[in-house]
Amino acid sequence: MILDLQNIFKDYQQDKLVVPVLKDISLQVEEGEYVAIMGPSGSGKTTLMNIIGCLDRPTSGAYQLAGEDVLKCKDREMSDLRLRSIGFVFQSFHLLSRQSALDNVALPLSYAGIKKKERKERAVRALERVGLGDRVTFKSTQLSGGQKQRVAIARAMVNSPKILLADEPTGALDSKSGEQIMELFQKLNEEGVTIVMITHDRNIASRAKRIVHIIDGMITEESGREGENA
Repeated sequence: MILDLQNIFKDYQQDKLVVPVLKDISLQVEEGEYVAIMGPSGSGKTTLMNIIGCLDRPTSGAYQLAGEDVLKCKDREMSDLRLRSIGFVFQSFHLLSRQSALDNVALPLSYAGIKKKERKERAVRALERVGLGDRVTFKSTQLSGGQKQRVAIARAMVNSPKILLADEPTGALDSKSGEQIMELFQKLNEEGVTIVMITHDRNIASRAKRIVHIIDGMITEESGREGENA
């Protein structure tokens, strides 16, 4: 079990009003799985992603990531765990526009204290893995949307994280580029990468091996790729 959420609640305070966002969420993900968390806007899926990604803490519940008790971590320990264990892919890429593809991919390695020569070697390998070995020196302004997302995926994978966490990864792409990114995700999963993907798009979710539905802060159903109950 690489990810184990038990009885997760998340409330937000608005003036004197307590607003519940997540309501008794329990979710387990095995190593090597490919899971889509699907829900409409306002369903709580982004809040859930932030908790899975160690970007936020639940109001109550338990969370273990690769055997570590996340909620016992102090903020610095949580940051270290996030750096070691989770690769993020966002809808809007979050690339540094003045930096090359290589420098963007190498960035997490500099935070991890990896020496410059090894940073470069690992970043080049990561770019080759996503089919961009010929775009190493290109700045993000010289890349198409699909290529930018491939750079973002290479950056997410360069630290060999335990989980690739993707938030609407095709949301800013045209249909052809989106299809290419989905094919890349499938290839990475076949290589053993654990993927948790947040989406509102049924067609995108159908590419995962398991779909978890979240509505009004509650998981309402889990199904396999063919729509069978898990």
